This record gives sequence, structure tokens and C-alpha cells, in this order.
Amino acid sequence: MHRGFTFVKFDFFADKWYHIITMIAIIAEKPSLARNIVAGLGQMNKKNGYFENSEYIVTWAFGHLFSLSDVEDYLPENKKKSDGKQRWTMENLPCFPDNFTFKLKNGDDGVKKQFEVIKSLVNRADVTEIVNAGDSDREGEIIVRLCVQNALSAPKPFKRLWLPDQTPQTVKKAFSERKDEGEYENLANEGFARTYVDWLYGVNLTRFVTLKTGSLLRVGRVIVPIVKTIYDRDTEIENFKPEVYYALVSTEKTNGEIVELTSKYKFNKDEKKKAEICCERMNKLEAIVTDKKSKQETLAPGKLYSLTKLQNFLGKKYKMPMEKSLAIAQKLYENGYLSYPRTNSEYLATNEKGKFKEILENVKKLGYPVTFKDKKTIFDDSKIESHSALTPTYKIPSKKDLSDDEFTVYSAVLRRFVAVFCAEDCVAEKTELTVSLGGKEDYVLKGTAIVEPGWTKFDGGEKKDKLLPKLEKGDKVNVNFLPVEKQTMPPKHYTIETLNNYLKNPFRDEKSDSASDDEDYKAIFKGLELGTEATRTGIIENAKKNGYISLKKDVYSIEREGRYLIEQLADMQISMDKYKTSELGQALKKVFRGEITVDDSVNMAKTAIQEVFDREKADTNGFYGEVVGKCPKCGKNVVRGKYNYGCSGYKDGCDFRINFHILGAKITKNIAGELLANGVTEELSFVSKAGKPFTSRLKFDEDKKIIFDFAPRKR
Repeated sequence: MHRGFTFVKFDFFADKWYHIITMIAIIAEKPSLARNIVAGLGQMNKKNGYFENSEYIVTWAFGHLFSLSDVEDYLPENKKKSDGKQRWTMENLPCFPDNFTFKLKNGDDGVKKQFEVIKSLVNRADVTEIVNAGDSDREGEIIVRLCVQNALSAPKPFKRLWLPDQTPQTVKKAFSERKDEGEYENLANEGFARTYVDWLYGVNLTRFVTLKTGSLLRVGRVIVPIVKTIYDRDTEIENFKPEVYYALVSTEKTNGEIVELTSKYKFNKDEKKKAEICCERMNKLEAIVTDKKSKQETLAPGKLYSLTKLQNFLGKKYKMPMEKSLAIAQKLYENGYLSYPRTNSEYLATNEKGKFKEILENVKKLGYPVTFKDKKTIFDDSKIESHSALTPTYKIPSKKDLSDDEFTVYSAVLRRFVAVFCAEDCVAEKTELTVSLGGKEDYVLKGTAIVEPGWTKFDGGEKKDKLLPKLEKGDKVNVNFLPVEKQTMPPKHYTIETLNNYLKNPFRDEKSDSASDDEDYKAIFKGLELGTEATRTGIIENAKKNGYISLKKDVYSIEREGRYLIEQLADMQISMDKYKTSELGQALKKVFRGEITVDDSVNMAKTAIQEVFDREKADTNGFYGEVVGKCPKCGKNVVRGKYNYGCSGYKDGCDFRINFHILGAKITKNIAGELLANGVTEELSFVSKAGKPFTSRLKFDEDKKIIFDFAPRKR
């Protein structure tokens, strides 16, 4: 145990030395972590807002005690409202602070009280070292830094406690190996850069779009591309028109067993006759088994779980929403049962081999046949950014210690861990039959039979056999090819698994299995992913709460508000797709690697946001409530509404309106104003319902309905 002393000799006690005991103040991100640190460091007395013994003080935050200041906080004093209530207005946008400032969260007396505790502790004369014990990620890094920066009156040594799990053994070991906080400067810089960039996008564009539409639409750097992904997929499904085609299929018995053969040839719906003729020709040919190969293979288990892969499994098998699985994994981590959950890796760090040998010994006591395996498929530092894969810890709970859902999540992680380190191999016999049809076309049939179940007994249950017909080389196969009518299928809705996989690597071809493990990790480390392992779950949950998307069982769908958001952004030419988001993601990773500064990434965001406001100077739909002209029916003001330009006298029964779009033509504020002022517009470009482009003016008929006014044809 550390026990620091500063020795002081006073002149009037020439023959005696006295010592002052120095203390180490540890600031945890939340109370649960503080309690686990206490369990690792030894007996402490509980005080008001902290623990203490003769060597250590352990206190805590409640997650984020500080948040970025609001737009109004950056206004000059003469522009601030005396009552503090400031309406959103374009006059204050875009807001690009010269220096970002943080403030203690308002409206929570508990937050203020706990910050005062932290402030008093770190400024104590006997405290000679402060330790950042935030969660081991960029968010935890800046949470505690902000507390210390705002609380500390004079500089003191600042260290970092990095915990891959929260067991007493790990706490004790990690504390003895704590590093200087300066070694985590790039991590903090990335955390602050993300915070600033997300604030710039969220605050400026949310206010801009809300003022334009009259509806509160929350716009964010990551939430929009996620919603757009689901919007695009659902739109594609809705617009999908199935096409009929004919496949050539034979399902005849040979030696009492069905042998199914499907030709590579396909025919369009109007080619049935051709398909029938082709089948007649094929049925005259002799089908013979020309080759049979059988070999036994050892099947490898899946990799250890990252958070994404765990959520994919739980979502697919148990229909467990992402926010629920993350919350449970986080609780299991805080209780010391699982390692840090917000990991993007499926590999273990090489310096943790000794630790996992000990964990495996504990798992072995439960009756599982496990053994340590020193393999590159398990231990690979090149596939780890900050944290190893999700694993059990030294601390193994009994079933009665956990709720049913907690047991489900813990068991999934434990079973995969057992499978990876299982001493029993899964052995399968793989068989491949080649059937040749008159030398014109070959059909390859593949089957698998499990010989030794091995690790499959523990991870996902028994693998099912795929058995082939009992055929040998040289056997004749009966065939009777027939044209079978089939339809092309629409793309599938996004599920928890497929959406997660897309967000992790949005530039990977969804239909391709060719992308390697290395390519996926390169995409993550470059910042090409949409969101991060730590943030995606929360962002998707916010999209659900805002009514943009919904999750039913395991399927995501776009909702009305989500459609409105994406279509309004498109109408305003605000591009926030995967390309723009990944461009910023790459910049943030460069901050982490020290290749660019925080200011560089912030300036990138400012430039992109400024372009939105610059475009506003061009002709647009205007802002919600803006007057564009007089109603031709009743003479009252026509104003820009949520879905159209409408008469302000609608409560009195006036139904006059002008839609924002008419057959593909955008009706801008100026065009609507021209129509209202002159009764006719200049010539505009349209697209008919049949898809044919045409030009025409718009005008009012006698009933003040909008009609086309075609120019006379030239003779």
C-alpha cells in the first residue's frame, strides 16, 4: 500500500523530525465505481459525499456534472433578456464561440452539492495527488477532467486510473500502475473535439431547421445519417416492384431420396416457352455424380464479443433492444462480473494473458472444459483501440445473484468465452458432391455432419447437420427439370444486427462476404463508422424517443416524424449522410492520433455549418410563419406553414394553400410570392406522373385554384 510522507524540520525543534501525512484524492465517475475502488483499496470510513482512510480519499461525480453553455450564454450582455428567457431566433445563428465554456448543470441541487464536496477535497492541504477514475473511455476522461479543472485552485499532480473491469483485484493492480494524466491527452482532446463538434451541429442546425419548419426537429451529426439509413431502406422497400422470372429446378428421387438441382439459367416472365424448351433439352441429358469429396475439419468458434456483436446476438435471439442490453452489460460491469462493455474489439490484449489464465481457472471450477490458448485469433494488439473484448472477470456470480435478463446477458458472454477457450474441438465432416448434366452444367452439393460437437455444446447449442443424399461417384441421378415461377424479393428491413453491422462499417458492401476482419478494423480505427460503440445505442434510443424511428421485435422502421425530418433536410439541401459524418469521424480520429488539433476539427464543422446558413440567402421556402403574400380568396396573409404556404384565415374557413412541391417543382417563397402578387408565375420545370418532364407556368383559375398555364405551341 502507498503511504506518502512529506518530512518537515522546524528550526525551533532542532533535534526532532515531524511528518505530514499526504493524501491521494480519487474521483470516480459515479458512486458505484467509487464503492468498487474502495473495495479494492481497503477499509474506508463513509463520509458525506466521499470515503476516507489515512491514505486515500474516494469521491465521485454523477456522470456529467458539467455541460456546454447554451447559445444565449455567449451573447453580449446587451442582447440577453433580463428574465433569462431567450426565444430562438436567427439573429443568434450560427453560433461559433471563440472559446467553448462549460457550466454546472442547472436545476439539480445534488449536482451542486457533490461538486462542492469535490472542490473542498481536491483543495485540501494534505491532498498532494489527484486521480482521474472516470470510466475508461473518452467520455469518462473529460467528465473528471472538467470537475478538476473547475474545482482546483492551484496545480497538483494528476494521475489516471484505467480499469478494464471493476473487480478488487483489477482495481488494486491498476492503482499500482496508474499513469500520469498527460499520457491521456490525445484521448481527452478527442473527447472535447467530439463534444464541441456535436454541440455545433446539434445546436445550430436544430434551431435552424426548427425555425424553418415550425416543428421541433432535433438534428445531430450522427442521428440524422442513422435515421436517413432507415428512411432510405424503407423507401426502397415501398417503391420495390417485384419481377417475375422462371428458374429451372429438378426435384426427383434417386435411390429413394430427393435430389434437388437448380440451374444457373433464368428466364424472364415472358419467356416461359423458352424455359420449357430448355427443360425438355436438359431432361434428355444424363446426370451423373462425377466427383465426391469428404474430409474432416476442425470448426473454429466465433470471436469474443464486442458490444456490437453481443447486441446483435441478443437482439436476434431474444429480441432484446440495444439500450436494454447495454444497460444490463453496464450494470454487470459495475458489479464486477463483466469487463468494460463499450468495447469495439473482439480480441484480447497480449499483456492480459496472465489475467486470463487466472480467470480460466475460475471458469474451470464451474465444470467447463477450458484451457488457455495463445493464438493470434484471440490475442492481437493490432485489433484493439482502447479495450479488449467483452469477457467474464475473476468474479463469477451465481444464478440467484442475477435477474433473468442479467443472467441471459452474462451467460451469452460466458458461453462465448468458454467456446473460444474450449479444450474440446468441434469436428465436422464436410462432403461435396458434383453432379454433371451431360457435361453441359455442373451442380455442386455441399453437406456438413458434426462428428464431435466440442465447443458447440456451450455456445448456441448443437449445430444442425446438413446431410446430402447417399450418392457415390458414378451414380446416375434422375432429373426432371421444370420452369418454376419465382419473384425478385425486396431488400429486407434493418434489424438490430444488420443496422449495427452497417453503422460499424457503412462503406462495406452489405451483400458481399469478401470484406476481411482487417478491413473492418481499419474502418473503425479510421473513424469511418457512424457513431461509436459508446454512443450508438444512446443515439438510436434518442431517435426512437423523438418519434423518428421505431423498433418492433427486431425490426426498425421509419416513422412519420423521421420522414418529415429527412425530407425537410433534403429540401433545405442540408447534407448529413454517411460521407459527411464519416469525414468528421476521420477528423476526430486524427485528433486522437495527434495528427490535427481540436481547433482543426472544430473549424471543419464550422465551415460545413456556415455553408447551410449561406445557402439560406438564396431563394428558399422561407421561415415558419413568414408572410409571402395576400390570399386571393379572402385577402388575409398567406404564411409559410409546416407543409405548405397557407392562408392565415384558415380558422375562419379559408382553405387556400400552395404546396411546397408540385410535380417535382420546388415552389420557393419567391415563386409563391410571384403567384400571389401577379396571379401567374414564370415558366417552371415539372415531371408528369408518368415520369415525363415538361414546362409550364402556374396560374389561378376563376375559383383561385392553381392550374397549369401552357405556352401556345409554335406553328
